[in-house]
Amino acid sequence: MTEDRIILGIDPGTTIMGYGVIQITAKEMSLVSMGSIALSKYTGHALKLQKIYERTIGLIEEYHPDELAIEAQFHGKNVQSMLKLGRAQGVAIAAVLSRQIPYVEYAPKKIKKSITGNGNASKEQVAGMLQSLFSVKAMPKNPDATDGLATAVCHYFQHSKASGSAKSYTGWKAFLSDHPKRKL
Repeated sequence: MTEDRIILGIDPGTTIMGYGVIQITAKEMSLVSMGSIALSKYTGHALKLQKIYERTIGLIEEYHPDELAIEAQFHGKNVQSMLKLGRAQGVAIAAVLSRQIPYVEYAPKKIKKSITGNGNASKEQVAGMLQSLFSVKAMPKNPDATDGLATAVCHYFQHSKASGSAKSYTGWKAFLSDHPKRKL
């Protein structure tokens, strides 16, 4: 992975797909865009999958990401919902692979832990941390957009740790002393 790059994060869904785009320049992260794509207006699962593919290609053409980070499906009680979510995820992955863009999947708990330090954090806590991290005045009302952004940020944090450029901390107090903007 190069140091300067653009990461597209996707929170897949068949009702709403969230996305976030960040740019890494000289190991500094900046917010490029985040949003959500409403799919509930489309009837039929096949049409929704087609729109997910088309919209993912559109995001690729607009932002030219170097990497995709995508939220992996979680184990739920409703098997039909899991199957639909898995298809949505697969279609988004197929879109990036069609453009030879590498991708990485992250479990929801891994994303939450990466952003907040707590794998069981609420969506509001994740959004609050992202708002502080990027100094954004207001976050979107739809949590799918912040989930997409959190996925991209998680990927950046994981890459930073893997490359050895991340500093180790003994606890939150030590971390927050180096990163005062991360306080809620």
